Amino acid sequence: MTTIIAFIFMFGLLVFVHELGHLIFAKRAGMLAREFAIGMGPKIFSFEKNETLYTIRLLPIGGYVRVAGDDPEIIEIKPGHHVGLEFNQDGRVSHIVVNNKSKHPNARVIEVEHADLEHQLKIEGYELDEDEKLTFEVNPKAKFVMDGKEAQIAPYDRQFGSKTLPQRAMQLFAGPMMNFILALVIFLLLGFVQGVPVEEAQLGELEKNGPADQAGLQQGDKIVSVDDQSVSTWSGFVSIIQKRPNESIDMTYSRDTETSTVTVNTREVERNGEKMGQIGVFRPTEKSFFGAFSYSIGQTYEFTKLILVTVGKMVTGQFSIDQLSGPVGIYNATSTVVQTSWQSYVPWIALLSINLGILNLLPVPALDGGRLVFIGIEAVRGKPMDPQKEGIVHFIGFALLMLLMIVVTWNDIQRLFL
Repeated sequence: MTTIIAFIFMFGLLVFVHELGHLIFAKRAGMLAREFAIGMGPKIFSFEKNETLYTIRLLPIGGYVRVAGDDPEIIEIKPGHHVGLEFNQDGRVSHIVVNNKSKHPNARVIEVEHADLEHQLKIEGYELDEDEKLTFEVNPKAKFVMDGKEAQIAPYDRQFGSKTLPQRAMQLFAGPMMNFILALVIFLLLGFVQGVPVEEAQLGELEKNGPADQAGLQQGDKIVSVDDQSVSTWSGFVSIIQKRPNESIDMTYSRDTETSTVTVNTREVERNGEKMGQIGVFRPTEKSFFGAFSYSIGQTYEFTKLILVTVGKMVTGQFSIDQLSGPVGIYNATSTVVQTSWQSYVPWIALLSINLGILNLLPVPALDGGRLVFIGIEAVRGKPMDPQKEGIVHFIGFALLMLLMIVVTWNDIQRLFL
């Protein structure tokens, strides 16, 4: 149950932050954001606020912000259609009833001759059994009513395609950007709460009755050398110890103004099938604002570099599809991390957030990076690509991504039973 809660919280946070970036910059640009969804598939919870329907969906495989103009509008009023019109107090159309007009006795039913709900915001037509053509102005926030459900119309100035190149590019980039910001914030909070790891070879807390404690070492001792091999950094110190399992080593340290040497008997531990030495000491930490800020940037940079190296190996064929993990694999890894400690779980969230940001910026159709490529092409050409052709490319990309997701998930399931 702990793992389930941890996974749901982690998934919800990562997707929420990512899609929130898209939503914020869509609204800042004046786009009509129809839906903000966490998850895919059937809705399990929803509410509407400020023109946007907020939903939680059943399948934990992503999320989306549906912006007007991104997809073809579902409802289209054509000549010959009979629709019911309801009006505001200012005389403009407030609701366009598409069907079940009998449930709207106050609606004025007309046969449409022409409707422009993007630019002129007008509907022209005839009342039934009348010959006089009438023109009705439509409120920019008027709503369609179909099968008892309302959907706001999308004038062209509220659509994605009407905005400037920088506005559209920023709306697409904002999701991955928020994932990097989340990682920075997580590492910053960790730096404040648990302190920033000290770089020098200095002992932190000692394990009671561990090898270092038994040898007489104390917290705060600064290591000078190990078996006459000079050390100055924590990583260098740990590297030497790990290579010496079940050995006696001479460790020179300084305490206050004195320098002494003791013999420490390392013990043997096994990690990932590899035997290594250990003396039972923890890395010391220090707390400071600038230290936490520097730690946040440094950790985000290191994780980003690590993921980019992995992506590069995928491109060159050095990293196979069998090594990828989907939701099942991530759940399994989260279970292992949660059982370790929250100090491991929180950085795990930051790592996955960076990973999500980078993957979405890859120039793959249907992903944010793929759509940014088309924005770049439009900037070079001076005109947008044919929407139908671009839509086909994104559809194919989405289908391939779903196929990859199925393969990766199947591999994850198989690994569970190995």
